[in-house]
Amino acid sequence: MKVLVSGGTGLVGRYVVEELLTAGYQVIVGGRRAPHPRLFSRPVEFAALSLDPDKDQIDVFDDAYFFVHAAFSHVPGKYRGGEGDDPKTFHRLNLDGTVRLFEAAKRAGTRRCIFLSSRAAYGQHPEGTELWETMLAKPETLYGQVKLDAERALAHLSTPGFAGVSLRATGIYGDLSPNKWDGVIADYLGGRPVDSRVGTELHGRDLGRAVRLMLETESSRISGEVFNVSDISVDTRDILSPIRRETGCRHLLPPPADKGALNPMSTAKIRALGWMPGGAPLFEETMQQLAAALPAAPQHRSTQV
Repeated sequence: MKVLVSGGTGLVGRYVVEELLTAGYQVIVGGRRAPHPRLFSRPVEFAALSLDPDKDQIDVFDDAYFFVHAAFSHVPGKYRGGEGDDPKTFHRLNLDGTVRLFEAAKRAGTRRCIFLSSRAAYGQHPEGTELWETMLAKPETLYGQVKLDAERALAHLSTPGFAGVSLRATGIYGDLSPNKWDGVIADYLGGRPVDSRVGTELHGRDLGRAVRLMLETESSRISGEVFNVSDISVDTRDILSPIRRETGCRHLLPPPADKGALNPMSTAKIRALGWMPGGAPLFEETMQQLAAALPAAPQHRSTQV
């Protein structure tokens, strides 16, 4: 069966595409430009796809049994604050355009639609609050509000013949290049200041497995639902420690961040369907892979803090 993946060439979408290809799905990558022939491990098809809500793109879904919507228009490198100085266009493309694609997919007879949402839909809560899908969502950013409104639109469109589900994902890391941590790793190796930050993270391949689960689970168990998808808490020191160890770089590491201030996401709901992320072992393995791909650093006199 063919799966149309919008935004499949993006930092997040690539992991989803690779997982689907590994599982034997035929993938159509939807976007503005065709991917480089060697971007993916196996051949994919391409379909021109836009977030412009004024376009009727129902024909793009002719061969798509499933639709995974990962495309998002934003200022490069930013999601929260990704509207830059043009919130109107940000809203038009990412909410109006997204809902228009959901509607086109349903009219075309696509059987399932998986929307990649974000933990930003929850908004701010007291430190240490565990985030559950049943709690009141109160986003304080335009990014979070757009994601929440798109979730609600998809749930409203869901019917027995069109199962829509939203995955509220946390930060996505992984081993593909370019990588989300390229900048912080380069700054550390170059001896530039690195801020101490902490966040919840999920390997991109685990996100891909969550998408697969939504495609393969009985539709009545997932249609109209929202699922948290998250895994581990890591700080900048966790990210850079394997880099330091593997490259021999002796620059000081940033101090540990306060992980107790995080709001963890409960994943009990999706785990009940059989999903299980890679946890700390997968994080360590990935960081070692990233470090091994870097050139050895010259020795420095500084010592680890």
